[in-house]
Amino acid sequence: MTQDANTPNSRRHFVGGLTTGLVAAMATPVTAQTSSASASAAGAAGTAGANAGPMQSVKRNPVSQYPKPPFAKQPQDFPGLASRMNPRPDHGETTYQGSGRLLGRKALITGGDSGIGRAAAIAYAREGADVAINYLPEEESDAREVVEWIRASGRKAVAIPGDIRSEAFCNQLVHSAAQQLGGLDILVNNAGKQHSVDSITELTTEQFDATFRTNVYAMFWITKAAMAHLGEGASIINTASVVAYEPPANLLDYAQTKAAIVAFTKSLSKQLAKKGIRVNAVAPGPFWTPLQPSGGQTQEKLTQFGADTPLGRPGQPAEIAPVYVLLASQESSYATGQVYGASGGAGFP
Repeated sequence: MTQDANTPNSRRHFVGGLTTGLVAAMATPVTAQTSSASASAAGAAGTAGANAGPMQSVKRNPVSQYPKPPFAKQPQDFPGLASRMNPRPDHGETTYQGSGRLLGRKALITGGDSGIGRAAAIAYAREGADVAINYLPEEESDAREVVEWIRASGRKAVAIPGDIRSEAFCNQLVHSAAQQLGGLDILVNNAGKQHSVDSITELTTEQFDATFRTNVYAMFWITKAAMAHLGEGASIINTASVVAYEPPANLLDYAQTKAAIVAFTKSLSKQLAKKGIRVNAVAPGPFWTPLQPSGGQTQEKLTQFGADTPLGRPGQPAEIAPVYVLLASQESSYATGQVYGASGGAGFP
């Protein structure tokens, strides 16, 4: 599917078809958290100064823990790359330390090349899970880094690029992930489309349709296909947003889809409870990901991104990854139909 030059783009505008991805073989059991090989391949991803070291064991002031506005203007063409962001996001590459909480699990994460999906993929691998990620082919360079970090944790990595706006591809994606991983225990519907538009008169039908197909239809198709593979003890986690509860004027289509994700999560959790499958959602606030400079915010708003939260800064993907770990782990066995927020003190839930 091609796109007119005047049509707004987004972080997850998928381009169609199942293309050849990266498949990393199973390595040794989960022991290492990082390696010199992966560090060389991925670069100094998102770590500097006070951010170094295991995040779970060091007490820090959350206000000053990560960069604060003002940020430089940094427009990117869709889909945007984490490697081009300034400052570069911290996805937990050298800060997340696992403890085997997901040992032997098999996870599929959409939008796993960067941002929140990347942070979840790294955390899951550090916790002992094998991980398949879906992403845009144009995001291959970011995806390669994720594969290296997963492998450095001693887990199997499967990379499957493609267009989740296609029902046929969504079915292929789930089948391929389950086949290559040897099963499926965790599904994270994370990929999303967001593009700032100030007026409904400027919001095109093409963008409206693409936003719903990416954020809502794909979640439905992928989850439906995954039911053939998910069994007792499985976990489905959907990425919603605080805008489901406090919709901003410039994200009319995006906010609607995030509200739909909340309703989808709560309804599906009631269907699947008797099967022993839990369904929850995470509602992030402002997080520093390529979604923002590639059209999710205007460049003027980007310079002050996160400044209006009580903590005065945007969240880093590494800061929300533990929520995805908790919801995937047996520790949250009594949590289903819930929405977990992480928004720096602002928004709901």
